[in-house]
Amino acid sequence: MRQLTSLDSQFLALETRRQSGHVASVAILDPSTTPSGTLGIADIEALITERLPLLPPLRWRLLEVPLGLDYPYWIDDEDFDLNFHVREIGLPAPGSDEQLAEQVARIVSRPLDRARPLWELYLVSGLRSGHVALLTKIHHAVIDGMSGAEIMGLLLDLTPEGRVVDTFGPWGDNEAVPGDLGMLLRGLAGAARYPLRALRALPSAAPNLQETQFAVIPGVATLGRLVNRAQRAVLRLDAPPADRGQLVAPKTTFSGRISAHRRFTFGQLSLDDVKAVKNAHGCTVNDVIVSICAGAVRRWLIAHHELPDTPLVAQIPISVRTEEQIGTYGNRIMLMSAPLHTDIGDPVQRLLATHDSLGDMKTRHRALPASLLTDANHFIPPAVFSRAARLTFGLSTSQAGRPVWNLVISNVPGPQFPLYCAGAKLVANYPVSVITHGMGLNITVMSYMGHLDFGIVADREQMPDVALLIGWLREELELLMPPPPKPAKPARPKRAKPKARPAPA
Repeated sequence: MRQLTSLDSQFLALETRRQSGHVASVAILDPSTTPSGTLGIADIEALITERLPLLPPLRWRLLEVPLGLDYPYWIDDEDFDLNFHVREIGLPAPGSDEQLAEQVARIVSRPLDRARPLWELYLVSGLRSGHVALLTKIHHAVIDGMSGAEIMGLLLDLTPEGRVVDTFGPWGDNEAVPGDLGMLLRGLAGAARYPLRALRALPSAAPNLQETQFAVIPGVATLGRLVNRAQRAVLRLDAPPADRGQLVAPKTTFSGRISAHRRFTFGQLSLDDVKAVKNAHGCTVNDVIVSICAGAVRRWLIAHHELPDTPLVAQIPISVRTEEQIGTYGNRIMLMSAPLHTDIGDPVQRLLATHDSLGDMKTRHRALPASLLTDANHFIPPAVFSRAARLTFGLSTSQAGRPVWNLVISNVPGPQFPLYCAGAKLVANYPVSVITHGMGLNITVMSYMGHLDFGIVADREQMPDVALLIGWLREELELLMPPPPKPAKPARPKRAKPKARPAPA
């Protein structure tokens, strides 16, 4: 048995009929590199069966504590059924990208079955390109970006021939699962430890409440700043870096309550082009990505006559997973805030402002404890944790409250060498992430093989035309591209000096 952390539990707690807590990815695969030239559902099932002993999260089933007295547990599913999780669908002709995006949106709109391990996989055939798509859907309570990459690393290979996998030991550790009474006793013991957990979290979390999702509650951000100043005065520390309490997220269409339905769109940009912009303006790849996202969102806001005078506030997840925590799965992240400069029209000025803002964000990040989000959750008793989490998201969309963030922008670096799944070459990998009340737009990008794969998720009712953003991202990048170098002028051949004529006699 393995108990969820408070941060893992938060992704379960936010789920309602409108909000879901799972993430997904759409891998585009070229089956021509397989020995048979095809890729079927039997090939995927064989791959997962072979590597399942190395992928314990795919066998974990949720076990709740009676009365919600403590955080739930993961246990190995004794009735694990691979055929339930691996499915196959086909697109009707012509199998366009728009059809694939619509099918992905429908699948990710459906919640996962909590009575089984929280993941599903769909092999999608019928694409016009001749490729196949592999849609992987897994709950955020199980993985974050880095641990999700670990799972994909175990399913992907460096060559079409695959590799020999060393499996070890039987599934699980044969620990007996307690019955209802045993789980109730565990819950009571956990409830008794709650005051101690809250006391331990107090020194790290209380001075930084303005950097958490609870900042939406009136007075919490102010309380955090006051505690921070008092702590620094007592300990005689230097002045704190600029905090996110100075950022106020304006309300937009995608800042309201989301529906149960999603829109999804995807596309690619050249990583070399982004690097050329980075080198020309002295910034980073991440600066360029966030800046062109700001430009695309700005165009959408202008088209809908709701461009605010102040910048939007972007939530930018950052991994705090250490080397010792690799292979532990779950969530080890920090949710940072940065202004998204939709208020700046000039692309170059927007990029430079983004560079400065993300630099300030990195300074704040270094000053924060890595366990901040987990520690902040310890102030809420587990018995009311789910209700409190949903109330927090509800406050961000109320008339009195303001959203903490407007949207999510996440950049996940990936490998720059080819990978293969069951012998099929990975062509692209488009992420499909989470939206919530108050944040109805999520832009996530993964780099792979010299290109950036953008996956954009939005609420179906708030942003039915979200597909426009892909074209605008390309145009914003083009506006930042440095001019091509002028061709060197060919050197003129030197004229030979005329020989001196002899003087006449």
